[in-house]
Amino acid sequence: MASVTHRPAALARTDLSVRQMLWLSCLALAVVTVLDLLDGQLGMLFSIGFVLIAATMPLAVDVHQLLPSGVLPPVLLVASIAVVSLVATDAITVEGMPADVGWAGRTLAGTVDHGVTLLIGHGLALVAVVTRILTDPQHPRRKHLRA
Repeated sequence: MASVTHRPAALARTDLSVRQMLWLSCLALAVVTVLDLLDGQLGMLFSIGFVLIAATMPLAVDVHQLLPSGVLPPVLLVASIAVVSLVATDAITVEGMPADVGWAGRTLAGTVDHGVTLLIGHGLALVAVVTRILTDPQHPRRKHLRA
């Protein structure tokens, strides 16, 4: 019975590799995007899901491998909007956008339309990266302060 109580803590201490974080983030955003597209529009569910995924990525990897989680949010947002532009062209509707605009135009318009989402998600990811670095017990600055 005692071994059962220790297992969740052991799992909590296990960090993902960068590759695992990348695949899980893409999978999670794909699921959120598909669920949001059930009503035919890319909307609030996509935005909330993206922000949560972007903010969680730096918390899931080892502190010495944080660079990809700080760089990935813009790439993840643009790539997901580009896929939606290809698969469900009517899902991206931006006021003033012509109906016959192509894939690249829809991707650009969708990215601009979700600019606040990108700003919040990427900002939270960068704050999480900096916080993880500064609170790392193995950080050189912390070793110097203890000595």
